[in-house]
Amino acid sequence: MKPNILVEELEWQPHKTAKGVEIKVLVSKAVQGTDVTCMLVRIGRGLEVPEHIHENSDDILYPLSGKARMAVEGSEDFTLEPGVIVRVPKGTKHRIYDVSEDLLIYDVFWPALL
Repeated sequence: MKPNILVEELEWQPHKTAKGVEIKVLVSKAVQGTDVTCMLVRIGRGLEVPEHIHENSDDILYPLSGKARMAVEGSEDFTLEPGVIVRVPKGTKHRIYDVSEDLLIYDVFWPALL
């Protein structure tokens, strides 16, 4: 197995539950056999990721560009932008809304989501 992945060769795919949002799966249990899923998430201005829960995986989000608001159950809403890292524990409701600048997020799920 190759240790390096050329991101530009991977395809953007529609997000399963967030209309207009796209994901690019970088590392997954299904493809590389890892116990972690890493992906890029692209959320255009004016779009959102509705409230949802990952029952069995922690979610770590690191925005690479853009700006939005994020709600995580048990905390006050905050601005999601480069320089902010977010950990959403498994079983915790969360959502991304009010995307004022196209958002690109490096998103990691542990254990693997895909």
